[in-house]
This record gives sequence, structure tokens and C-alpha cells, in this order.
Amino acid sequence: MNRWALQRYTTAEVWLRTQTDRAARYVSRRITDDRGQTSFEYLGIAVVIAVIIGVLTSTTDIGRAVKKAITNEITKIAGGGGK
Repeated sequence: MNRWALQRYTTAEVWLRTQTDRAARYVSRRITDDRGQTSFEYLGIAVVIAVIIGVLTSTTDIGRAVKKAITNEITKIAGGGGK
């Protein structure tokens, strides 16, 4: 192999390794950069639970009874007298 071809091959190999290393660092950062993800998952679960409770309290007799009991207790605590 002549000197010119060897120099071109070496330059291409160094460039390719640099690009590969850069891509690997980018991918590893993207995979491990999930800070705060758990809090969003908990928030999503809380929203789903709140929606389910809201639907149950407005559509079923048991839900209405629970809602009335909770409202009465909150009124008692707040000093409203309650029933």
C-alpha cells in the first residue's frame, strides 16, 4: 500500500471512530436522561384515580352517599354545623 492510500485510510478510520463515539455518547445520554420521569408517572396515576372517583361519585348511589358523607364531615370541621 502506498503512503497516500495509507494516509487516506488512516484519516477515514479516525473520522469514522470519532463519529461512532459521538453517536454512542448521544444515545447513552438520551437513554439515561429520564430525570423526573417517575413524578410524571405518579401524576398520571393520580389524575386517572381522580377521574374514576369523580365518575363514581356523580353516577352511582354509593358515590353520592360517599360524597354527601364527606361533604358533611368537611362542613362539621369547618364549623358549619352539618347534619
